[in-house]
Amino acid sequence: MIDRTLTEELKRWAEKADHKPLILRGARQTGKTTLVREFGKAFDNFIYLDLEKQENRKIFDSNLTFSDLLASIFYHSGTQRSNNKVLIFIDEIQNSPAAVASLRYFYEEAHDIHVIAAGSLLESLIDKSISFPVGRVEYLYLRPCSFKEFLNATGEDKYLRFEGIREIPIYAHDKLTELFNRYTLTGGMPEAVQKYAETRDMMVVNNVFRNLITAYSDDVEKYGRNSSMVQHIRHILNSGFFSAGQRIRFERFGSSGYRSREMGEAFRALEKALLLELVYPLTKPVMPAVPDVRKSPKLIWLDTGMVNFMAGIQKDIFNTKDITGAWRGIVAEHIAGQELLTIDNGISTKRYFWVREAKNSNAEIDYVFLRNGLLYPVEIKSAKGSRLLSIHLYMDGAPHNVAVRIRTSPFSVDNITTQKGQKFRLINLPFYMIHKLPEVLDSVS
Repeated sequence: MIDRTLTEELKRWAEKADHKPLILRGARQTGKTTLVREFGKAFDNFIYLDLEKQENRKIFDSNLTFSDLLASIFYHSGTQRSNNKVLIFIDEIQNSPAAVASLRYFYEEAHDIHVIAAGSLLESLIDKSISFPVGRVEYLYLRPCSFKEFLNATGEDKYLRFEGIREIPIYAHDKLTELFNRYTLTGGMPEAVQKYAETRDMMVVNNVFRNLITAYSDDVEKYGRNSSMVQHIRHILNSGFFSAGQRIRFERFGSSGYRSREMGEAFRALEKALLLELVYPLTKPVMPAVPDVRKSPKLIWLDTGMVNFMAGIQKDIFNTKDITGAWRGIVAEHIAGQELLTIDNGISTKRYFWVREAKNSNAEIDYVFLRNGLLYPVEIKSAKGSRLLSIHLYMDGAPHNVAVRIRTSPFSVDNITTQKGQKFRLINLPFYMIHKLPEVLDSVS
């Protein structure tokens, strides 16, 4: 069992006096069911309703009053309602609109009962064929495992004792770098992490990736609204991993003859299913963070381990000590973006990058990180020969004096002056400390 950090969020939710039914969102196979089952052990009674099963769907689809519905749930689970602490987990809730509608009554009439709902295809159906009671539910988001969760799963969590220490001993730095490289190789899909922890065998892990891709491909008919869109989505799943971490154009994507509009719709369907994110650029270094959706987005997939497998680049990562040199630096940028996303479990959390709007300019910053109302530039660079021209241009217009460079070298802070005389502090952050970025920014700022 992988110790997921979202468990702490679940505990806080359960302890709130005004808690609402919780919708646990996340892509398929990110471990939602396993997480809730484990969390349910903290309750006196845990009732699991899988709505893939007809007998469980029938409970909700029988047009019962809410009081009779509640009595039926307890009866079928063999549980007696009492003052004990109860958690009801409604899995695959998208199979019953009546179950979705019932969530408002759990909030209004059975506030003593804790309810969590989830579903493997929930994301692609929200706002399409089901609608959750507005104001009567709350949300949490489960993503692939972070580097910290990877360390816990693989028994290397002893290195977490260096949390918060900037001057990490060189032996710990080397080991943490090696472990992060291994995390980059396997990615964060829970089953892949679990298999790696058990076997340390990438051939076994690759079987997990094969099954994941097959499962996603089998779901394509449920993502697409017609046969043409299904075909476009299949094309993205077959060829899109080769464009991971890169800016893309919808028109004729992946050497196809498909037009921009139809490919855009297919990409957005997969984005809604949380299998990928289309990351659009900002053109200003100041708030508000309004992306320019007219410009080409970057394609960031759900998990870097899947990208490595599908793009056939695992050997490059396995044999390197510095991931910034693997696959022209794309892998390092992709895993950095994945780690940045684990910092916040919010549903609306988005990633951005920056491009200079000046004519004929190719200045670009890999990511922009929002913290305390400021937009910090984040570049992923190798330790040697790093050119910082884009960061200099960004900082000339920024309302603060801190930038971030993520690389393999140990933590440090440089004092830099741009050609226009703007002074700023450059945080050099090792990959294994990405999750500490908010705290580091607060301390340096």
